[in-house]
Amino acid sequence: MFLQPKKTKYKKTKKGKLQELDFKANKLKFGTVGLKAVNSAIISARQIEASRQAISRKIKKKGKIWIRVFPDLPITAKPISSRMGKGKGPVSHWGVRVKGGTMLFEICGVKDPKVIENALRTGSAKLPLKTRISR
Repeated sequence: MFLQPKKTKYKKTKKGKLQELDFKANKLKFGTVGLKAVNSAIISARQIEASRQAISRKIKKKGKIWIRVFPDLPITAKPISSRMGKGKGPVSHWGVRVKGGTMLFEICGVKDPKVIENALRTGSAKLPLKTRISR
């Protein structure tokens, strides 16, 4: 099951522009090692879930994983065959705007640093942006 909000005030929203840096969510809060975004992008709920599954498969349930981002941005898409006009299309998937410097995942409870680094590198391969492992 992918992440998505239970209820929203508006069905569809404008995507807006991506900002470059974020200084609010750039530090570790829960874990000891984290995966930090270097540049900004929109990440879909499927990509977050694929990354989470890859990380949890590598650490083999020995540690705890925190997901620090939540997809609350409805992304719409119109069918390719439809003509121009006739309004905005239905919601196709959910995404999250990520600014550069945002902490995406955090891990704690795993003793071996090589396992953590390997897991976060595998999880970062599933994401559409550059990331960095931060301690």
